[in-house]
Amino acid sequence: MGGVDKVKRQHDQGRLTVRERIDKLIDENSFHEIGAISGTAEYDENSELKHLTPANCVFGRGRVDGRTVVVVGDDFTVRGGSADASISAKPLMAEEMAHDFRLPIIRVIEGSGGGGSVKTIETRGAANLPGGVGGTRWYWFTTANMARVPVVALGLGSVAGLGAARLAASHYSVMTRNSAMFVAGPPVVKRLGQDLTKQELGGAEIQTRAGGVDDAVETEEEAFERARRFLSYLPSSVYDLPPTAACSDDPERAEESLLNAVPRNRRQVYEMRPIIDSVVDKGSFFEVNANFGRPIITGLARFEGRAVLLLASDPFHYGGSWTAEACQKVARWVDFAETFHLPVVYLMDCPGFMIGLEAEKSATIRHGVRAMAAVNQSTVPWCTIIVRNAFGVAGVVHQPANRYSMRYAWPSAYWGSLPLEGGIEAAYRADIDGSDDPAAKLKEIENRLNKLRSPFRSAEKFWVEEVIDPRKTRSLLCEFARLAEPIRTVGPPSNMSTRP
Repeated sequence: MGGVDKVKRQHDQGRLTVRERIDKLIDENSFHEIGAISGTAEYDENSELKHLTPANCVFGRGRVDGRTVVVVGDDFTVRGGSADASISAKPLMAEEMAHDFRLPIIRVIEGSGGGGSVKTIETRGAANLPGGVGGTRWYWFTTANMARVPVVALGLGSVAGLGAARLAASHYSVMTRNSAMFVAGPPVVKRLGQDLTKQELGGAEIQTRAGGVDDAVETEEEAFERARRFLSYLPSSVYDLPPTAACSDDPERAEESLLNAVPRNRRQVYEMRPIIDSVVDKGSFFEVNANFGRPIITGLARFEGRAVLLLASDPFHYGGSWTAEACQKVARWVDFAETFHLPVVYLMDCPGFMIGLEAEKSATIRHGVRAMAAVNQSTVPWCTIIVRNAFGVAGVVHQPANRYSMRYAWPSAYWGSLPLEGGIEAAYRADIDGSDDPAAKLKEIENRLNKLRSPFRSAEKFWVEEVIDPRKTRSLLCEFARLAEPIRTVGPPSNMSTRP
């Protein structure tokens, strides 16, 4: 690697070396390295080797839970992972192997991840044109593989430039909390008058809340475990279907707590995650992207061992209203489900799009209709449980509009073009203003309309298919997963599949 002193420095800073990381990430003794002795050599006048600086990219194939994957990692002990000590064919070949052999790829990223440094100008004798002659192939595979195979990226140190792009260009990314990611690091940003530490500029709190990285963990070992678990829900490529795991959890299990999970007081919030845990296979919910677009919870789960993408509203954040970020999150993960043939389950409590000046300034409606397009263009089986609210245009986006999908409502469900609160004053302004007692008139109208908005009234008119006992939710979702299994289809990847 980079020498005993550089390896020691890596360990002293609490980080593993790239080979140690690969050993801990994949199944024991399963790594088959490619290009192990590649590097930059110096020879004497007799063509005898004087010195070899190894390439700072290590890659090969190994197994994760018995399934073959491609692993490619940056060696930070050699020139900080920069291009000066790199052989560009190695990371490119890793991407090609994953693409052509239809294998998941895990990128272990530290440093610029194959990008250059200003010293490259001197070592190469000329300034590199980004994506110049023959240089675009690597960049093409970086995103093209997202339409073909699962891509996981781990940020395990300072990640900048192309390394940051490779971390973001993934289906799932995770960083350790002592790591940082940025387009350009503190020394460069300081020239803009922003004197920041690495953590202040691109630490885990910054990146997970901005959506640049999906998750953050305390240790590298946790990052490896999350990578392995994420892959367990997915096929090796879009040419396969997601695997079904063994399951001992009773599909008819009915949790009594679901009867009181939603408060009768509609102004009162409640926890959605316990509801999720009550209906999915025990311990199977794997949440992703938790700090970004927080009105929507996203993750992978299983019903009788069958993998699904799970979406759920979180009323603790803006009452579950869809913000611009939440809309981006929905579009991204629905596209992900479409790419890997995952049925979608949506536990819905959405009072509509977020409103107000900030919502307008963030173009919420444009991001909202983009999410609508993602849902309507999806072809995977879909099932929605309306837990409470379903209002407005965002309320429409709870199932694909152009095909059959399953839908159930809890007795706590409450829907309409807009909530009564605020809407009555607008719709019945003349009646209220003309009354001797406007407050009493408002209360009278509200009571009258409340009796009409019962979900059972909608069920009578077949405007909602079924109002169910909440305790039946798991049973019905397990049935949905069984019914969805034979109608999932595979096919060639689309050029419009998941984008970063």
